[in-house]
Amino acid sequence: MLPAGESCILGKGGTKNSPREIGYQHFSASRNHIFLSHLRRKACINDFCSKSQCTLATKLKNIVRFCHLWLGLVTGLIVFIMGVTGAIYCFQPELSRLTQSELSVEARAQSFLPISQLKSIAEKQLPGKKPSRILLKGKESAAIVQFFNKKKGYNYSVFLDPYTGAVLKTRDMNSEFFRFILNGHMYLWLPPDIGKPITGTSTLIFFVMVVSGIILWWPASKARRKSSYKVKWNASGKRLNYDLHNVFGFYASWVLIFVIITGLFWSFEWVGKSEFFLLSGGKSRPKNPAPLSVKLATSDSTPALDRIFNKVTAAYPLAAGYQIGMPQTDSAAILVRAYPDKNTFYRMDNLYFDQYSANEIPVHYYGKYADASAAEKAIRMNYDIHVGAIAGLPGRIGMFFVSLIAASLPVTGFLIWWGKKKKKAAKKPASLPRRAAVPELA
Repeated sequence: MLPAGESCILGKGGTKNSPREIGYQHFSASRNHIFLSHLRRKACINDFCSKSQCTLATKLKNIVRFCHLWLGLVTGLIVFIMGVTGAIYCFQPELSRLTQSELSVEARAQSFLPISQLKSIAEKQLPGKKPSRILLKGKESAAIVQFFNKKKGYNYSVFLDPYTGAVLKTRDMNSEFFRFILNGHMYLWLPPDIGKPITGTSTLIFFVMVVSGIILWWPASKARRKSSYKVKWNASGKRLNYDLHNVFGFYASWVLIFVIITGLFWSFEWVGKSEFFLLSGGKSRPKNPAPLSVKLATSDSTPALDRIFNKVTAAYPLAAGYQIGMPQTDSAAILVRAYPDKNTFYRMDNLYFDQYSANEIPVHYYGKYADASAAEKAIRMNYDIHVGAIAGLPGRIGMFFVSLIAASLPVTGFLIWWGKKKKKAAKKPASLPRRAAVPELA
């Protein structure tokens, strides 16, 4: 029996609970709810900083992702062209020798003809044009006399047998295959005044993309880190494309940074100045030397050009090659470069001579390699780093693959973006037809 005024309420399992018992249960539930709420508030307070930091990191990463995407879409075609042409040009010396027979001659046990005579023979092939330089690359290589004038727009080379003076070929270098490749790499086959700023700006943007790509690649956890270093070759096409972009892009990025910086050297003058400033401890980069010749009468019947070259070959008998720069004015000096090996250029010695007296003119910058400062040596290494020659043949092979990866990044990146765009479009619900208005009843 219940006390008067109390009603019976069925509890769990059909048992009867009195109002006193029900009140106690309500009190316990309320107390538990308050305790849990207190724990939640405490957890929120403790995690507030970490959550805010995660939110900030997410926002920053989204900004980086946005920039990476749209900069890539804008410059993708240019980067693709520069990557493909750069990969082809890595093996220009070997491919040229295989495909151009005029570059080679049979070595003989005799001396070359005098430089002045080779110059005279070449001038007869191109009347009215002035030679700009002469290249001698060894006993088994042809002598090359180049005729280049940027203002008049011509670029010819005359290939000679250095032993006999026989003309092997006269070629317009503007139509030569590797000149075509190089023009595409540097100017996109546009006039240099137009193409150079475009490729330079695109290269600068590509540097931002490489850095942002490393940030986006960086795994958020140790578990993801293991899979981020490998390509899953047996995955689906979309996943394989994603791995090719991310994994190959990550490995190539550390080389591409140096390729980009050395490439910007030719596009923007401030890059070379900044590099010299940093490596020299705050000094300004000097201008390339331009010593002058003094026009004086001489009783020596031997041409000054031959006397100069005889001096250089006596000082550098083991040089792998020589380059003789022809003076373009009556007051200019003759520049002779002696190369210690065929595959690199940074260790060359630059020697300046008076074109009349054949006397050497001393210079304080960009002269002999032994006299170069650390900053100047870095400037000299720019080309050899850019093409990978600084590390010999393995370096050029590596640069070939890095260039191909660079060319592939815009393609794989575009496919990732296009796949996500199509996926979003498929998920978007179709708009429902509007219901016809229901007439109100009177």
